[in-house]
Amino acid sequence: MITKNKPALVVASANAHKLTEIAEILTEYQIVSMKEAGFTADVEETGNTFEENAILKASTVAKALNLPALADDSGLMVDALNGAPGVFSARYSGKHGNDKANNQKLLLDLVSVEKKDRTARFCTVVALCYPSGETVTALGQTEGEILFAPEGENGFGYDPIFYSYDLGKSFALATAEEKNAVSHRFRALTNLKQKVQL
Repeated sequence: MITKNKPALVVASANAHKLTEIAEILTEYQIVSMKEAGFTADVEETGNTFEENAILKASTVAKALNLPALADDSGLMVDALNGAPGVFSARYSGKHGNDKANNQKLLLDLVSVEKKDRTARFCTVVALCYPSGETVTALGQTEGEILFAPEGENGFGYDPIFYSYDLGKSFALATAEEKNAVSHRFRALTNLKQKVQL
């Protein structure tokens, strides 16, 4: 429900984890899911890059609601796998949204890769789209490496197997506040705020 206590920002996502993280980062705004704003259709991510997917989602919702919309696309890029899973992170195992299956497949694909070669980065592209078609994008990245086994229970997605160089531990061992302070999504949103008056 949209209130007038804070300016509302429609986020083109139904992912509860993502909405929570964005709300914890953009505390000066009331983060409203697209469903709360009246958009209930699924927007298929057919792009080949994080930027294409973010723009596709945000522009579709912005045009449908005649309101500015924010979307992001993010994923893990592993150097030893030539950047895979990349834009296909959430469906890497062929089981979309199944974090355990995605983590197991990635660990299996890296089973013979030595620690020094397990470097990786989380990437996010954030797109802010207006009904007029105007679009602003920003990139955020955080560096780390892939662990040999999951560590920690916090977070979601690849968090249990991603060791953050900034934190000195897996994202899943970090508190929400610790992760948000260095996350790829935080950096993308910070970069976006520098480009537009958010």
